[in-house]
Amino acid sequence: MSTPTGFMEYKREIPRDRDPLERVRDWYEFHLHMDEEQLRTQGARCMDCGTPYCHTGIELAGGVSGCPLHNLIPEWNNLVYRGLWREALDRLHKTNNFPEFTGRVCPAPCEGSCTVGLIGEPVAIKTIEQAIVDRGFEEGWIVPQPPQKRTGKRVAVVGSGPAGLAAAAQLNKAGHDVTVYERADRIGGLLTYGIPTMKLDKSIVERRVNLLKAEGIEFITNTEIGRDIPAQKLVEEYDAVVLCGGATKARDIDIEGRNLKGIHMAMDFLNATIKSFLDSGLKDGNYIDAKDKDVIVIGGGDTGTDCVATALRHGCRSVTQFGTHARAPLSRDPVANPWPQFPNVYTLDYAHEEAKALFGEDPRAFSVLTKKFVGDENGHVKELHTVGIERIVDETGRKIYKVIPGTERVWKADLVLIAVGFEGPERTLIEQLGLETDRRSNVKAEYGKYRTNVEKVFAAGDMRRGQSLVVWAINEGREAAREVDRYLMGSTQLP
Repeated sequence: MSTPTGFMEYKREIPRDRDPLERVRDWYEFHLHMDEEQLRTQGARCMDCGTPYCHTGIELAGGVSGCPLHNLIPEWNNLVYRGLWREALDRLHKTNNFPEFTGRVCPAPCEGSCTVGLIGEPVAIKTIEQAIVDRGFEEGWIVPQPPQKRTGKRVAVVGSGPAGLAAAAQLNKAGHDVTVYERADRIGGLLTYGIPTMKLDKSIVERRVNLLKAEGIEFITNTEIGRDIPAQKLVEEYDAVVLCGGATKARDIDIEGRNLKGIHMAMDFLNATIKSFLDSGLKDGNYIDAKDKDVIVIGGGDTGTDCVATALRHGCRSVTQFGTHARAPLSRDPVANPWPQFPNVYTLDYAHEEAKALFGEDPRAFSVLTKKFVGDENGHVKELHTVGIERIVDETGRKIYKVIPGTERVWKADLVLIAVGFEGPERTLIEQLGLETDRRSNVKAEYGKYRTNVEKVFAAGDMRRGQSLVVWAINEGREAAREVDRYLMGSTQLP
Protein backbone atom coordinates (compact mmCIF):
# COMPACT_ATOMS: atom_id res chain seq x y z
CA MET A 1 0.00 0.00 0.00
CA SER A 2 1.29 3.45 -0.88
CA THR A 3 0.05 5.13 2.30
CA PRO A 4 -2.77 3.76 4.48
CA THR A 5 -4.63 7.06 4.62
CA GLY A 6 -3.88 8.43 1.15
CA PHE A 7 -7.44 8.04 -0.07
CA MET A 8 -8.57 10.23 2.84
CA GLU A 9 -5.76 12.79 2.68
CA TYR A 10 -5.77 13.53 -1.05
CA LYS A 11 -8.54 14.47 -3.44
CA ARG A 12 -8.92 12.93 -6.86
CA GLU A 13 -7.30 14.95 -9.64
CA ILE A 14 -7.21 14.29 -13.34
CA PRO A 15 -5.51 16.29 -16.10
CA ARG A 16 -7.26 19.34 -17.40
CA ASP A 17 -8.45 19.20 -20.97
CA ARG A 18 -7.68 21.88 -23.50
CA ASP A 19 -10.32 24.61 -23.67
CA PRO A 20 -13.27 23.35 -25.75
CA LEU A 21 -13.47 26.53 -27.82
CA GLU A 22 -9.79 26.17 -28.67
CA ARG A 23 -9.63 22.47 -29.42
CA VAL A 24 -12.63 22.38 -31.79
CA ARG A 25 -10.49 24.39 -34.20
CA ASP A 26 -7.96 21.57 -34.64
CA TRP A 27 -7.62 17.77 -34.67
CA TYR A 28 -5.01 17.34 -31.96
CA GLU A 29 -5.49 15.31 -28.77
CA PHE A 30 -7.46 17.30 -26.21
CA HIS A 31 -5.90 15.97 -22.99
CA LEU A 32 -3.19 17.86 -21.11
CA HIS A 33 -0.72 16.24 -18.71
CA MET A 34 -0.05 16.27 -14.98
CA ASP A 35 3.35 16.76 -13.37
CA GLU A 36 5.13 13.93 -11.58
CA GLU A 37 4.35 15.12 -8.06
CA GLN A 38 0.61 15.22 -8.83
CA LEU A 39 0.76 11.73 -10.33
CA ARG A 40 2.58 10.32 -7.32
CA THR A 41 -0.05 11.86 -5.05
CA GLN A 42 -2.80 10.22 -7.10
CA GLY A 43 -0.99 6.90 -6.81
CA ALA A 44 -1.03 7.37 -3.05
CA ARG A 45 -4.85 7.32 -3.09
CA CYS A 46 -4.86 3.61 -4.01
CA MET A 47 -5.86 1.55 -0.98
CA ASP A 48 -4.39 -1.76 -2.22
CA CYS A 49 -7.63 -3.21 -0.84
CA GLY A 50 -7.91 -6.87 0.11
CA THR A 51 -10.01 -7.69 -2.94
CA PRO A 52 -9.08 -5.21 -5.70
CA TYR A 53 -12.18 -5.18 -7.89
CA CYS A 54 -10.42 -2.78 -10.24
CA HIS A 55 -8.77 -5.67 -12.10
CA THR A 56 -11.51 -8.31 -11.93
CA GLY A 57 -12.73 -7.83 -15.51
CA ILE A 58 -16.19 -9.38 -15.12
CA GLU A 59 -19.53 -8.54 -16.71
CA LEU A 60 -22.29 -7.35 -14.39
CA ALA A 61 -25.80 -6.22 -15.39
CA GLY A 62 -24.80 -5.89 -19.05
CA GLY A 63 -21.70 -3.81 -18.33
CA VAL A 64 -18.06 -4.37 -17.43
CA SER A 65 -16.81 -4.24 -13.85
CA GLY A 66 -13.07 -3.92 -13.50
CA CYS A 67 -10.36 -4.25 -16.13
CA PRO A 68 -10.85 -7.04 -18.71
CA LEU A 69 -7.05 -7.19 -19.07
CA HIS A 70 -6.69 -7.81 -15.32
CA ASN A 71 -4.12 -5.02 -15.11
CA LEU A 72 -2.08 -5.11 -11.90
CA ILE A 73 -3.41 -1.72 -10.90
CA PRO A 74 -2.57 -1.57 -7.16
CA GLU A 75 1.00 -2.65 -7.94
CA TRP A 76 1.78 0.04 -10.48
CA ASN A 77 -0.07 2.67 -8.48
CA ASN A 78 2.28 1.93 -5.60
CA LEU A 79 5.34 1.97 -7.84
CA VAL A 80 4.37 5.38 -9.24
CA TYR A 81 3.89 6.71 -5.72
CA ARG A 82 7.42 5.52 -4.91
CA GLY A 83 8.82 7.08 -8.08
CA LEU A 84 9.73 3.69 -9.60
CA TRP A 85 8.46 4.44 -13.08
CA ARG A 86 10.51 1.82 -14.95
CA GLU A 87 9.23 -0.91 -12.65
CA ALA A 88 5.68 0.43 -13.03
CA LEU A 89 6.02 0.16 -16.81
CA ASP A 90 7.16 -3.46 -16.52
CA ARG A 91 4.10 -4.32 -14.42
CA LEU A 92 1.80 -2.51 -16.84
CA HIS A 93 3.18 -4.34 -19.86
CA LYS A 94 2.76 -7.70 -18.14
CA THR A 95 -0.96 -7.62 -18.89
CA ASN A 96 -1.40 -4.95 -21.55
CA ASN A 97 0.46 -4.81 -24.85
CA PHE A 98 -0.81 -1.33 -25.71
CA PRO A 99 -1.44 0.86 -22.64
CA GLU A 100 -0.90 3.97 -24.76
CA PHE A 101 -4.17 3.07 -26.52
CA THR A 102 -6.25 2.03 -23.53
CA GLY A 103 -4.97 4.95 -21.46
CA ARG A 104 -6.52 7.25 -24.04
CA VAL A 105 -9.71 5.57 -25.28
CA CYS A 106 -10.86 3.12 -22.60
CA PRO A 107 -13.96 4.22 -20.61
CA ALA A 108 -12.13 3.00 -17.46
CA PRO A 109 -14.42 0.33 -15.96
CA CYS A 110 -11.56 -0.12 -13.47
CA GLU A 111 -12.41 3.24 -11.92
CA GLY A 112 -16.10 2.35 -11.75
CA SER A 113 -15.25 -0.63 -9.53
CA CYS A 114 -12.55 1.09 -7.45
CA THR A 115 -13.18 0.49 -3.74
CA VAL A 116 -12.43 4.12 -2.92
CA GLY A 117 -15.44 4.97 -5.07
CA LEU A 118 -17.68 3.44 -2.42
CA ILE A 119 -17.11 6.43 -0.16
CA GLY A 120 -15.78 9.09 -2.50
CA GLU A 121 -14.06 9.64 -5.83
CA PRO A 122 -12.17 6.66 -7.35
CA VAL A 123 -8.43 6.57 -7.93
CA ALA A 124 -7.37 8.23 -11.21
CA ILE A 125 -6.30 4.88 -12.66
CA LYS A 126 -6.61 5.74 -16.35
CA THR A 127 -4.57 8.92 -15.91
CA ILE A 128 -1.77 7.05 -14.16
CA GLU A 129 -1.80 4.28 -16.79
CA GLN A 130 -1.29 6.74 -19.65
CA ALA A 131 1.39 8.61 -17.71
CA ILE A 132 3.37 5.41 -17.13
CA VAL A 133 3.50 4.37 -20.77
CA ASP A 134 4.09 7.91 -22.04
CA ARG A 135 7.01 8.18 -19.60
CA GLY A 136 8.31 4.87 -20.92
CA PHE A 137 8.44 6.19 -24.47
CA GLU A 138 9.93 9.52 -23.40
CA GLU A 139 12.72 7.80 -21.46
CA GLY A 140 13.47 5.35 -24.28
CA TRP A 141 12.58 2.31 -22.17
CA ILE A 142 10.21 0.88 -24.75
CA VAL A 143 12.33 -0.67 -27.49
CA PRO A 144 11.91 -3.58 -29.92
CA GLN A 145 12.27 -6.97 -28.24
CA PRO A 146 12.37 -9.62 -30.97
CA PRO A 147 12.25 -13.28 -29.86
CA GLN A 148 15.59 -14.98 -29.27
CA LYS A 149 14.65 -17.97 -31.42
CA ARG A 150 12.03 -18.91 -33.97
CA THR A 151 9.81 -22.00 -33.96
CA GLY A 152 9.44 -22.30 -37.73
CA LYS A 153 5.65 -22.11 -37.40
CA ARG A 154 3.77 -19.58 -39.55
CA VAL A 155 0.62 -17.78 -38.39
CA ALA A 156 -1.65 -15.47 -40.36
CA VAL A 157 -3.66 -12.82 -38.51
CA VAL A 158 -6.57 -11.29 -40.41
CA GLY A 159 -7.30 -7.76 -39.21
CA SER A 160 -4.97 -5.25 -37.55
CA GLY A 161 -7.25 -3.76 -34.92
CA PRO A 162 -6.49 -4.12 -31.20
CA ALA A 163 -7.33 -7.85 -31.14
CA GLY A 164 -5.24 -8.61 -34.22
CA LEU A 165 -2.27 -6.55 -33.03
CA ALA A 166 -2.37 -8.15 -29.57
CA ALA A 167 -2.56 -11.66 -31.02
CA ALA A 168 0.29 -10.91 -33.42
CA ALA A 169 2.46 -9.40 -30.69
CA GLN A 170 2.04 -12.37 -28.38
CA LEU A 171 2.51 -15.00 -31.08
CA ASN A 172 5.65 -13.24 -32.24
CA LYS A 173 6.97 -13.28 -28.67
CA ALA A 174 6.46 -17.05 -28.70
CA GLY A 175 8.79 -17.22 -31.71
CA HIS A 176 6.28 -17.85 -34.48
CA ASP A 177 6.52 -16.08 -37.84
CA VAL A 178 3.48 -13.81 -37.95
CA THR A 179 1.93 -12.06 -40.93
CA VAL A 180 -0.91 -9.57 -40.41
CA TYR A 181 -3.29 -8.84 -43.28
CA GLU A 182 -5.19 -5.55 -43.34
CA ARG A 183 -7.61 -4.45 -46.07
CA ALA A 184 -7.16 -0.72 -45.41
CA ASP A 185 -4.14 1.27 -46.51
CA ARG A 186 -2.91 1.74 -42.93
CA ILE A 187 -2.45 -0.63 -40.01
CA GLY A 188 -4.56 -0.24 -36.89
CA GLY A 189 -8.14 -1.18 -37.71
CA LEU A 190 -10.53 0.95 -35.66
CA LEU A 191 -7.55 2.42 -33.79
CA THR A 192 -6.66 4.17 -37.05
CA TYR A 193 -9.95 4.34 -38.94
CA GLY A 194 -12.74 4.68 -36.41
CA ILE A 195 -11.41 6.54 -33.38
CA PRO A 196 -10.91 10.24 -34.22
CA THR A 197 -7.44 11.73 -34.04
CA MET A 198 -8.36 14.07 -31.16
CA LYS A 199 -8.94 10.99 -28.97
CA LEU A 200 -6.03 8.96 -30.31
CA ASP A 201 -3.35 10.62 -32.39
CA LYS A 202 -2.42 8.29 -35.24
CA SER A 203 1.29 8.82 -34.64
CA ILE A 204 0.74 6.90 -31.39
CA VAL A 205 -0.59 3.94 -33.38
CA GLU A 206 2.17 4.19 -35.98
CA ARG A 207 4.82 4.27 -33.25
CA ARG A 208 3.63 0.95 -31.82
CA VAL A 209 3.23 -0.64 -35.26
CA ASN A 210 6.83 0.31 -36.08
CA LEU A 211 7.94 -1.42 -32.89
CA LEU A 212 6.07 -4.57 -33.87
CA LYS A 213 7.67 -4.47 -37.31
CA ALA A 214 11.09 -4.15 -35.71
CA GLU A 215 10.28 -7.21 -33.61
CA GLY A 216 9.73 -9.24 -36.77
CA ILE A 217 6.01 -9.06 -37.56
CA GLU A 218 5.14 -8.67 -41.24
CA PHE A 219 2.26 -6.36 -42.14
CA ILE A 220 0.47 -6.49 -45.49
CA THR A 221 -1.98 -3.66 -46.24
CA ASN A 222 -4.51 -3.08 -49.03
CA THR A 223 -5.26 -6.80 -49.02
CA GLU A 224 -8.71 -8.11 -48.18
CA ILE A 225 -8.83 -11.79 -47.33
CA GLY A 226 -11.77 -13.32 -49.11
CA ARG A 227 -11.52 -10.92 -52.03
CA ASP A 228 -7.85 -10.32 -52.93
CA ILE A 229 -6.73 -13.65 -51.45
CA PRO A 230 -9.12 -16.60 -50.99
CA ALA A 231 -9.56 -17.41 -47.31
CA GLN A 232 -8.85 -21.09 -47.92
CA LYS A 233 -5.42 -20.21 -49.29
CA LEU A 234 -4.38 -18.90 -45.88
CA VAL A 235 -5.52 -22.12 -44.25
CA GLU A 236 -3.44 -24.11 -46.73
CA GLU A 237 -0.29 -21.97 -46.48
CA TYR A 238 -0.12 -21.23 -42.73
CA ASP A 239 0.06 -23.44 -39.67
CA ALA A 240 -2.70 -21.40 -38.01
CA VAL A 241 -5.02 -18.53 -38.91
CA VAL A 242 -6.45 -16.04 -36.41
CA LEU A 243 -9.50 -14.09 -37.54
CA CYS A 244 -9.72 -10.63 -35.94
CA GLY A 245 -11.78 -8.83 -38.55
CA GLY A 246 -14.06 -7.07 -36.10
CA ALA A 247 -17.83 -6.55 -36.04
CA THR A 248 -17.92 -4.07 -38.88
CA LYS A 249 -21.37 -4.71 -40.36
CA ALA A 250 -23.16 -1.53 -39.34
CA ARG A 251 -26.79 -1.66 -38.21
CA ASP A 252 -29.10 0.48 -40.34
CA ILE A 253 -32.60 1.81 -39.67
CA ASP A 254 -35.44 0.93 -42.02
CA ILE A 255 -37.91 3.81 -41.90
CA GLU A 256 -39.64 6.06 -44.40
CA GLY A 257 -37.23 8.32 -46.30
CA ARG A 258 -34.09 6.30 -45.56
CA ASN A 259 -32.96 6.51 -49.20
CA LEU A 260 -32.83 10.30 -49.24
CA LYS A 261 -29.52 11.98 -49.98
CA GLY A 262 -27.63 13.38 -47.01
CA ILE A 263 -28.16 10.31 -44.79
CA HIS A 264 -24.97 8.35 -44.08
CA MET A 265 -23.66 5.60 -41.85
CA ALA A 266 -21.55 6.98 -39.01
CA MET A 267 -18.44 4.95 -39.77
CA ASP A 268 -18.43 6.13 -43.39
CA PHE A 269 -18.45 9.70 -42.08
CA LEU A 270 -15.71 9.09 -39.49
CA ASN A 271 -13.46 6.94 -41.68
CA ALA A 272 -13.55 9.31 -44.63
CA THR A 273 -12.67 12.27 -42.41
CA ILE A 274 -9.77 10.45 -40.76
CA LYS A 275 -8.37 9.21 -44.07
CA SER A 276 -8.64 12.63 -45.71
CA PHE A 277 -6.97 14.23 -42.69
CA LEU A 278 -4.11 11.72 -42.73
CA ASP A 279 -3.72 11.91 -46.51
CA SER A 280 -3.93 15.66 -47.02
CA GLY A 281 -5.04 17.51 -43.89
CA LEU A 282 -8.57 17.50 -45.39
CA LYS A 283 -7.38 19.44 -48.43
CA ASP A 284 -8.41 16.70 -50.90
CA GLY A 285 -12.09 17.10 -49.96
CA ASN A 286 -12.63 13.33 -49.98
CA TYR A 287 -14.96 13.24 -47.01
CA ILE A 288 -18.57 13.94 -46.04
CA ASP A 289 -18.48 17.60 -45.08
CA ALA A 290 -20.66 18.90 -42.21
CA LYS A 291 -19.64 22.53 -42.65
CA ASP A 292 -22.55 24.99 -42.29
CA LYS A 293 -25.05 22.12 -41.94
CA ASP A 294 -27.63 21.19 -39.33
CA VAL A 295 -26.46 17.74 -38.27
CA ILE A 296 -28.48 15.03 -36.56
CA VAL A 297 -26.66 12.00 -35.14
CA ILE A 298 -28.93 9.02 -34.45
CA GLY A 299 -27.37 6.88 -31.72
CA GLY A 300 -26.27 7.73 -28.20
CA GLY A 301 -23.08 5.66 -27.94
CA ASP A 302 -19.38 6.42 -28.39
CA THR A 303 -19.53 6.29 -32.19
CA GLY A 304 -22.32 8.86 -32.23
CA THR A 305 -20.38 11.03 -29.79
CA ASP A 306 -17.33 10.91 -32.05
CA CYS A 307 -19.56 12.02 -34.93
CA VAL A 308 -20.62 15.05 -32.87
CA ALA A 309 -16.99 16.01 -32.22
CA THR A 310 -16.06 15.53 -35.87
CA ALA A 311 -19.01 17.57 -37.15
CA LEU A 312 -18.04 20.40 -34.79
CA ARG A 313 -14.53 20.45 -36.23
CA HIS A 314 -15.96 20.57 -39.73
CA GLY A 315 -17.80 23.74 -38.73
CA CYS A 316 -21.41 22.54 -38.60
CA ARG A 317 -24.19 25.07 -38.01
CA SER A 318 -25.77 22.89 -35.31
CA VAL A 319 -25.58 19.31 -34.06
CA THR A 320 -28.00 17.14 -32.09
CA GLN A 321 -27.44 13.57 -30.90
CA PHE A 322 -30.49 11.32 -30.46
CA GLY A 323 -30.55 8.52 -27.91
CA THR A 324 -33.36 6.10 -27.11
CA HIS A 325 -32.14 5.87 -23.50
CA ALA A 326 -33.32 8.21 -20.77
CA ARG A 327 -31.05 10.83 -19.27
CA ALA A 328 -28.94 9.21 -16.54
CA PRO A 329 -29.15 10.39 -12.93
CA LEU A 330 -26.54 12.75 -11.50
CA SER A 331 -25.37 10.16 -8.97
CA ARG A 332 -25.22 6.39 -8.85
CA ASP A 333 -28.47 4.67 -7.87
CA PRO A 334 -27.42 2.33 -5.02
CA VAL A 335 -30.28 -0.07 -5.79
CA ALA A 336 -30.53 -0.11 -9.60
CA ASN A 337 -26.82 0.52 -10.23
CA PRO A 338 -24.80 -0.58 -7.17
CA TRP A 339 -21.03 -0.70 -6.88
CA PRO A 340 -19.03 -2.40 -8.42
CA GLN A 341 -21.17 -2.09 -11.56
CA PHE A 342 -20.04 0.52 -14.06
CA PRO A 343 -21.67 3.76 -12.85
CA ASN A 344 -24.55 4.88 -15.05
CA VAL A 345 -24.49 8.60 -14.27
CA TYR A 346 -24.94 11.78 -16.26
CA THR A 347 -21.66 13.12 -17.63
CA LEU A 348 -20.54 15.35 -20.45
CA ASP A 349 -18.21 13.50 -22.79
CA TYR A 350 -15.59 15.53 -24.65
CA ALA A 351 -17.83 16.15 -27.67
CA HIS A 352 -20.82 17.16 -25.55
CA GLU A 353 -18.64 19.58 -23.61
CA GLU A 354 -17.48 21.11 -26.89
CA ALA A 355 -21.00 21.45 -28.28
CA LYS A 356 -22.21 23.04 -25.05
CA ALA A 357 -19.34 25.54 -25.17
CA LEU A 358 -20.22 26.46 -28.77
CA PHE A 359 -24.01 26.37 -28.70
CA GLY A 360 -24.85 26.78 -25.03
CA GLU A 361 -26.38 23.39 -24.24
CA ASP A 362 -25.85 19.65 -24.16
CA PRO A 363 -26.40 18.46 -27.76
CA ARG A 364 -28.14 15.25 -26.68
CA ALA A 365 -31.86 14.57 -26.95
CA PHE A 366 -32.82 11.66 -24.71
CA SER A 367 -35.66 9.12 -25.07
CA VAL A 368 -36.17 9.97 -28.75
CA LEU A 369 -37.26 7.62 -31.54
CA THR A 370 -36.98 8.66 -35.20
CA LYS A 371 -40.13 7.80 -37.16
CA LYS A 372 -39.36 9.10 -40.65
CA PHE A 373 -37.11 11.29 -42.81
CA VAL A 374 -38.58 13.96 -45.08
CA GLY A 375 -36.80 15.34 -48.14
CA ASP A 376 -36.90 18.41 -50.32
CA GLU A 377 -37.73 18.66 -54.01
CA ASN A 378 -34.19 17.49 -54.88
CA GLY A 379 -34.44 14.29 -52.87
CA HIS A 380 -32.18 15.56 -50.08
CA VAL A 381 -33.11 15.16 -46.43
CA LYS A 382 -34.48 18.33 -44.84
CA GLU A 383 -36.11 17.15 -41.61
CA LEU A 384 -36.69 14.28 -39.20
CA HIS A 385 -39.93 13.38 -37.45
CA THR A 386 -39.59 11.90 -33.95
CA VAL A 387 -41.60 10.85 -30.91
CA GLY A 388 -40.67 10.60 -27.26
CA ILE A 389 -40.46 7.13 -25.72
CA GLU A 390 -40.14 5.54 -22.31
CA ARG A 391 -38.80 2.16 -21.30
CA ILE A 392 -41.26 -0.09 -19.52
CA VAL A 393 -41.56 -3.72 -18.48
CA ASP A 394 -44.47 -5.50 -20.20
CA GLU A 395 -46.63 -8.28 -18.81
CA THR A 396 -44.09 -10.94 -19.87
CA GLY A 397 -41.22 -9.20 -18.07
CA ARG A 398 -39.59 -7.87 -21.22
CA LYS A 399 -38.19 -4.34 -21.33
CA ILE A 400 -39.74 -2.48 -24.24
CA TYR A 401 -40.09 1.11 -25.45
CA LYS A 402 -43.51 2.76 -25.33
CA VAL A 403 -44.40 5.85 -27.36
CA ILE A 404 -45.45 8.84 -25.25
CA PRO A 405 -48.55 10.49 -26.81
CA GLY A 406 -48.23 14.15 -27.72
CA THR A 407 -44.43 14.12 -28.03
CA GLU A 408 -44.23 14.35 -31.83
CA ARG A 409 -41.56 16.75 -33.05
CA VAL A 410 -39.94 17.87 -36.31
CA TRP A 411 -36.20 18.54 -36.49
CA LYS A 412 -34.39 20.41 -39.25
CA ALA A 413 -31.44 18.51 -40.75
CA ASP A 414 -29.12 18.77 -43.76
CA LEU A 415 -26.93 15.84 -42.72
CA VAL A 416 -27.98 12.72 -40.81
CA LEU A 417 -25.50 10.20 -39.40
CA ILE A 418 -26.67 6.75 -38.29
CA ALA A 419 -24.74 5.34 -35.33
CA VAL A 420 -26.99 2.64 -33.88
CA GLY A 421 -24.40 -0.10 -33.44
CA PHE A 422 -23.22 -3.11 -35.39
CA GLU A 423 -24.82 -6.39 -36.39
CA GLY A 424 -21.64 -8.45 -36.26
CA PRO A 425 -18.85 -9.45 -38.65
CA GLU A 426 -19.13 -9.24 -42.40
CA ARG A 427 -20.04 -12.52 -44.11
CA THR A 428 -17.28 -13.02 -46.69
CA LEU A 429 -14.81 -14.97 -44.54
CA ILE A 430 -17.59 -16.79 -42.71
CA GLU A 431 -19.10 -18.08 -45.94
CA GLN A 432 -15.81 -18.90 -47.68
CA LEU A 433 -14.54 -20.97 -44.76
CA GLY A 434 -17.88 -22.42 -43.72
CA LEU A 435 -17.59 -21.05 -40.18
CA GLU A 436 -20.32 -21.66 -37.65
CA THR A 437 -21.91 -18.57 -36.11
CA ASP A 438 -23.82 -17.95 -32.91
CA ARG A 439 -27.33 -16.51 -32.56
CA ARG A 440 -25.91 -12.98 -32.90
CA SER A 441 -24.13 -13.87 -36.18
CA ASN A 442 -20.65 -13.72 -34.59
CA VAL A 443 -18.09 -16.40 -35.38
CA LYS A 444 -18.65 -19.29 -33.01
CA ALA A 445 -15.52 -19.93 -30.94
CA GLU A 446 -15.75 -20.81 -27.28
CA TYR A 447 -14.31 -18.26 -24.84
CA GLY A 448 -11.03 -19.58 -23.51
CA LYS A 449 -10.58 -21.85 -26.54
CA TYR A 450 -11.06 -19.48 -29.52
CA ARG A 451 -11.14 -22.43 -31.93
CA THR A 452 -13.70 -22.38 -34.71
CA ASN A 453 -15.24 -25.44 -36.35
CA VAL A 454 -12.55 -25.25 -39.06
CA GLU A 455 -9.20 -26.87 -38.32
CA LYS A 456 -6.34 -24.39 -37.80
CA VAL A 457 -8.72 -21.41 -37.71
CA PHE A 458 -9.22 -19.32 -34.55
CA ALA A 459 -11.32 -16.21 -33.94
CA ALA A 460 -10.99 -13.39 -31.43
CA GLY A 461 -12.10 -9.86 -30.63
CA ASP A 462 -15.31 -8.29 -31.87
CA MET A 463 -15.54 -10.91 -34.62
CA ARG A 464 -16.11 -13.51 -31.89
CA ARG A 465 -17.85 -11.56 -29.11
CA GLY A 466 -19.53 -8.71 -31.01
CA GLN A 467 -19.02 -4.97 -30.71
CA SER A 468 -17.09 -4.28 -27.53
CA LEU A 469 -14.33 -2.26 -25.85
CA VAL A 470 -10.70 -1.96 -26.94
CA VAL A 471 -9.64 -3.59 -23.67
CA TRP A 472 -11.78 -6.63 -24.41
CA ALA A 473 -10.27 -6.84 -27.89
CA ILE A 474 -6.72 -6.79 -26.51
CA ASN A 475 -7.68 -9.39 -23.91
CA GLU A 476 -9.16 -11.64 -26.59
CA GLY A 477 -6.12 -11.27 -28.84
CA ARG A 478 -3.79 -12.23 -26.00
CA GLU A 479 -5.92 -15.19 -24.92
CA ALA A 480 -6.33 -16.44 -28.49
CA ALA A 481 -2.55 -16.26 -28.96
CA ARG A 482 -2.12 -18.59 -25.96
CA GLU A 483 -4.45 -21.14 -27.52
CA VAL A 484 -2.79 -20.89 -30.93
CA ASP A 485 0.61 -21.38 -29.31
CA ARG A 486 -0.72 -24.38 -27.39
CA TYR A 487 -2.18 -25.78 -30.61
CA LEU A 488 1.11 -25.39 -32.48
CA MET A 489 3.53 -26.45 -29.76
CA GLY A 490 1.51 -28.69 -27.42
CA SER A 491 1.94 -26.26 -24.50
CA THR A 492 2.39 -22.54 -23.98
CA GLN A 493 4.41 -20.18 -21.81
CA LEU A 494 2.54 -17.09 -22.93
CA PRO A 495 0.95 -15.08 -20.07
